[in-house]
Amino acid sequence: MKLRIKTDTLVIHCAATKPGMDIGVEEITKWHTDRGFDTIGYHYVIRRSGVVEKGRAEDAEGAHAIAVNGTSIGICLVGGVNDNLEWENNFAEAQFRSLKSLIILLKNKYPIEKIIGHYEVESKKECPSFDVQEWLNNNDLA
Repeated sequence: MKLRIKTDTLVIHCAATKPGMDIGVEEITKWHTDRGFDTIGYHYVIRRSGVVEKGRAEDAEGAHAIAVNGTSIGICLVGGVNDNLEWENNFAEAQFRSLKSLIILLKNKYPIEKIIGHYEVESKKECPSFDVQEWLNNNDLA
């Protein structure tokens, strides 16, 4: 597995799963390995309950956003689509609390310059189904 060249970006994703699905690293790893990945593409997965699960090794290059895989950590929130598979911000408050805590932890560990949504590097996506910049502006991440 290739190591990241530096870590200056956090990319927020969603699993594009329906509200009733509470999956985690195990299921997403299977999806990704079935697609030919060596393991899960994300470094962290935040389940519906807010539990944070470790995915890909933190120092490994990600497989979650081609343009920034070599410089970023990928964080995936379970959820993000409705029962008709349309993009929807349907995340639990516990997930947002965990996301905030994880971002603060990673900002204290790495010289993070950017925190972005997947849609900000892959314009054909609406992932993670919410405006990451607006969420950041409304949350104190100091």
